[in-house]
Order: sequence, then C-alpha cells, then structure tokens
Amino acid sequence: MSALIAAIVLLLATGVLALATTRWARLASAVAAAGVVGAALLGIGPALLVLRGGPVQQVHLAWAVPVGALRLGLDPLTAFFLLPLFGLGPLCAIYGASYMQSFAPRRALGPPAFFFNTTLAAMVVVLLARDAVVLLVAWEVMTIASYLLVSFEHEQAEARRAGWIYLIAGHVGVACLLALFLVLGRWAGQFGFAAFAAPRPAGVSAALVLALAGVGFGIKAGIVPLHVWLPEAHAAAPSHVSALMSGVLIKLGLYGILRVSTFLQPQAWWGSALIVVGLGAGLVGISLAVYQRDFKRALAYSSIENVGIVLVGLGTGFWGLSHGHERVAALGICGALLHVWNHAVAKGLLFLSAGSVLHGAGSKDLERLGGLLRRMPWTGSLTLLGAVAIAGLPPLNAFASEWLIYLGLFQGGMGAGARSSLLLLFVSAGLATMGVLAVLCFVRLVGIGLLGQPRSPSAQHAHESPRWMLAPMVILAGAAVAISLAAVPMVSMLAAPARQIAGPSIDVGMAAAQLRPIGLLSAAVWAALAAGAGVLWMVIRKRRATDDTWGCGYLAPTARMQYTGGSFAEILAEHLLPPALRARVSVRRPTTLFAEPTRLSADRTDPLTRAAYEPFFERWSRRFSRLRWLQQGILHVYLFYILVVVVAALAWASARRWWWGGA
Repeated sequence: MSALIAAIVLLLATGVLALATTRWARLASAVAAAGVVGAALLGIGPALLVLRGGPVQQVHLAWAVPVGALRLGLDPLTAFFLLPLFGLGPLCAIYGASYMQSFAPRRALGPPAFFFNTTLAAMVVVLLARDAVVLLVAWEVMTIASYLLVSFEHEQAEARRAGWIYLIAGHVGVACLLALFLVLGRWAGQFGFAAFAAPRPAGVSAALVLALAGVGFGIKAGIVPLHVWLPEAHAAAPSHVSALMSGVLIKLGLYGILRVSTFLQPQAWWGSALIVVGLGAGLVGISLAVYQRDFKRALAYSSIENVGIVLVGLGTGFWGLSHGHERVAALGICGALLHVWNHAVAKGLLFLSAGSVLHGAGSKDLERLGGLLRRMPWTGSLTLLGAVAIAGLPPLNAFASEWLIYLGLFQGGMGAGARSSLLLLFVSAGLATMGVLAVLCFVRLVGIGLLGQPRSPSAQHAHESPRWMLAPMVILAGAAVAISLAAVPMVSMLAAPARQIAGPSIDVGMAAAQLRPIGLLSAAVWAALAAGAGVLWMVIRKRRATDDTWGCGYLAPTARMQYTGGSFAEILAEHLLPPALRARVSVRRPTTLFAEPTRLSADRTDPLTRAAYEPFFERWSRRFSRLRWLQQGILHVYLFYILVVVVAALAWASARRWWWGGA
C-alpha cells in the first residue's frame, strides 16, 4: 500500500510542478508525463502481486470527519482495475506530451497536464477507497478534473456543450451515489465497506441498492439510456484524454457496480437483468456508431457497445451461479473480465490513432479524409490493427474474451430448461448481431478514412505523426497481439477477482483451458500473415501501382466518385435500423426541368438526447426561469432566504420530534 500511496503523491506533485512550469510548455508536459510513468512503475507491482494471490492490504487512518475514516485497501478486484489504469495511463501521458504541443502557441499546457495527473490520482483513490466518504470525494475530484479536460478547447461550442453535459450527468450520478451510501450507512451504522458487507436485516431491499448503484455508477459506465454524455465528451476531449476515459474511466462505473454487488447476497434475477441491459446497450451503441461522421464519436459509441458486451458476460456468469451451472458462470465472468482488459488496449489504440489522424490530416470528419494509408502508413496500419481487434475478429485479443462469453451462452442454452435455453440462444443471436454491426462499422471507418483518394486538401497533404505519438500506439498494438497469443495465462490471472465477485466455486482453470486452441490458432494465423507480408513486400518493391483506387473505370476519376461515409451506411442507417435510432436526413431534390439548388442535411446527434433529454430540460428550464425574480442580487435578501430555510428546518424537526414523542 505504501507504494500506491507514493504513486498518488507523485501524480499530484508532478501535476503541481507542471502547473508551476506552465511557461515552458515542453517542460511542463514532460514533467507531468514523467510523474505518470513513475507512478505506474510504483503501482503496477503491488497490483500484480495481489492479483496473483498475494495478501490483501489495508490502511486505516483516523480522520477528523465524523462520518467516516480514511480507509484504503488493495484486494483482487481493485488490482484488476488498477492494471489497465497503470498500463494505459503512462502511454496516454507520453502521447499527450507530444500531441498537446500543437496547442502551445495559443494555450498554456500546464493546467491540462495538472488535470490529467489529478484525474489519474483520483481514479487510483476511487479504486483503493474502503469508505463511502473517501470514494465520494475522490469520485467528485475525478469528475471535475476530467470535465476540465473535456472542455479544454472551450472556445469551440462543441467542447462547451460536451463539458456541460458531462458535468450535469456526473453530478446526477453523484446524487444517486450519495443516496446509495446513505441507505447502506443507515443499515450498517457506519460508512465503511466492511460494514456494508455484513449481514443485512430481513427487510433490506437489494433491488433498491442495485437500482441506485446502477444509475449512479451506470452513468459513468455509459450504460444506455444513461450514455448521452459519452459520445459528446469523447469527441470533444483531446485524443489522449478520450483514450484514458474510454479505456479506464468508464470502467470505474463497472467497478462500482461489481463492488456494490459484493455487499449483497446474490439474487436470482441479477443475471437476467444484466443480460437484458447489456444486450440493449450493445445493440443501441453499435447501431449509432455505424453512421457517425465524426471518427471519435463513432469510437465513443463503440465503447458503449463494449460495455454492453461486458454486462452480457457478467449477466451470463450470474445466471450460471443462480441456476447451478458452474461452467457457465466461469465462462461468463472470465470472458467479461478479460474483455475489460481487451477493450482498454484496443480502444486506447484507436483513440490515439484518431488523434494521430487529426494531427496529421487536420480533421476527424470521415468525409474529409481518405487516402491516409499511403500518406500516414504507421498510423493507418495501427488503426487497421485496432479496428480488427475491437471488432472481435481473430487473431487479435478481443476475439478470445468474446469467445468465452459465446461459450457460456451456448453451454447455458444447451443445458438449461426450454425457456432459459431459448433466452440464452436469443442473447447469442443478439451478441452475433452486435459483432456483425461492429465489423460493418470498422470496415466503414477504415475504408472511408484510410483508403481511396483524399477528399480534402488537408487529407491530400497529410503527414505522419511524430515518434512520441507513434510509440505508445505501437506498444498498444503489441499488447493486442500478445494477449491473443497468451490468452490462457491472461485468464489464469483472473482467478482471484473472479472468485471475489462470484464465489470460490468458479473454475477459472476450465475457462482458461477453453482458450488453448485460440492461442494456437492466433499463432498460426500470425505466422501465415508474417510470411504473406514478406511476399507482398517483395512484390510491391518490384512493381508499384500507378492506377487510382476506387476508379470505377473512369479515365479521370475524382474523390467525388467514391463512396462517402453516408452512402456506405445508407441502407442500414436509413432503412434497416428502427426509426427511433436512425439519423434525421433531409433531402431537397430538383422539382423542375431546369437546374436548381439542391440540399442534403443529416442530424446524427444521439436520438435519446434529441427526443427525450433535450425536450425535458428545455421544458423545465422554461418553468424554472419564472423564478428568476428571486435572484435580487442583494446580500440582505439572500441572508433572509437562508434565515427562512433554517427556521423552517428547525420547525420541521421540532414538529417531527413532538409527533413521534407524543405517539
């Protein structure tokens, strides 16, 4: 624990030092990045030790706050989530130190470096917290610091809107978490997690606790319909911040739900509820990703889909526990946990790749890209590898975790009763549909963004990113390949957190054994790809193609003859998706014999935001605007308001005491 506390102190100290040296942009960024790297080196060792069966560590310090104490702890569940934080965090910091230099002529870089380190430190405290007050304080610091990163380019309306939506959603979540811990604290008599896990009175409702946890933590995880902040924030934030948020920060929502589940006795309905929520979230997320024009917004919706996959895996595991199918439970839980790591690697790579595209081509709009694989070969190749990984295709890492979840669903469906079998097989079909849509989504991103001819002057003159941006991307790509080859030992490392979540009966060894053929298949495929790449390179060196791709037989092809992102997804986005999920497309076609102006517009904003949240907040903002007469701007009037509220509260407390005392 001392090493982890030192890591937190180092993060905060180097963040403050970066703030103090903000006049020297490169120095400030380098100091903050060095602090993140040092903190990762300090923290990853204890996390690995506990994850591999080492003793659980606890720190309990007296605190002046009367409602709690400074309780910190490191157990397998915390260690499991610390690994992606300490793995992805330093790579994002190194990338960001180079990426942010383009803002140096017009913006100070000390503040974003400080906020980045503060966000990381707060996330570590959230994971280590063993007291509700500590967790809530760290959660609030994490939310505010990440809000300031999201709104870094506040001169742009998009960033301001994204920041406000994220801040509002975050504080709705904090309100639910406050209610959750007040309920648990009333039952337990204190706010320590150990007291929360003690046996409960007979009248305690697990449904109420999980509902509050599901909303409070589910907002941060981006679970549909609580996801509306996520595509806005991920698209507006600097790319290394988007990678950290997608790879680590939204996973803290899943951590919170799992942590609360350890306070309660498992219920029979948990599995089915998680499966339904996860399947709905995944299908909605990937459906909306298919037709997004913004590169990073498409990746953000894909993160929603992958959170859904994790929930389906967890639901399958809890379903297996409640129905006595230990093999199903092991496959589901292990698949979900492994997918958390896989998603952190693959989505971290893709968001950094999107930042590299923005840096080299000057745009993240698919309709202004094209032809980047030739002009940015490193970025294009790494983006292609990340797309294959996140789509769950072999021979890369996400295929292994999704394969375990599929096996759990198949074995549960074949070994259960008729009704349960039908449900699980239906879920398998839904998961397969998500996979097909994911492949379509990333074929579109790669084909439209990287291939063909440039669609704008900025894409025509695109250049490769500097080495300090490419190096973290190469490391993440190597991790995606390594996990695919070492899937068996990776799953074996999940034994301790899986047993903490689902009990000691989980047979992780059986789940790991299911991946041995996958590891051999990945090795064979990589060997074949290496041989084929060598032959292809020799052919390319001898003969270079001079014809334009996507030429369609025209003698003088132009970029306007290519498929656009909208036309590629038109059939699905405008005809096959349910009407509630489609983009709003308006076309003004010629109506006369002679040429006249035509017009096409498309609204790709989130359908839930457009149809539900915005009308709701607009309606209530109009109603609350009628109370502006209370804002007098006079100190004496405000003191009078405070006096009235205090007197009313005292009167209510006295009346309540008299009523119950008389009764």
